[in-house]
Amino acid sequence: MAEKKTLTVKLVRSVIGTKADHRATVRGLGLRKLGSERQLEDTPAVRGMIDKVAYLVKVL
Repeated sequence: MAEKKTLTVKLVRSVIGTKADHRATVRGLGLRKLGSERQLEDTPAVRGMIDKVAYLVKVL
């Protein structure tokens, strides 16, 4: 079976002053503090969440 691909997502900008649904999306990605990173499975749902808050996160 093939290995599942992963993405590393890092929160690089503060969520202060952003829309509530964007803050919720960042939390849904598992990011809390500025500079926090998460390894996430590369799925269309995760890609969509990253696209929504692309101005706040960086994909490594």
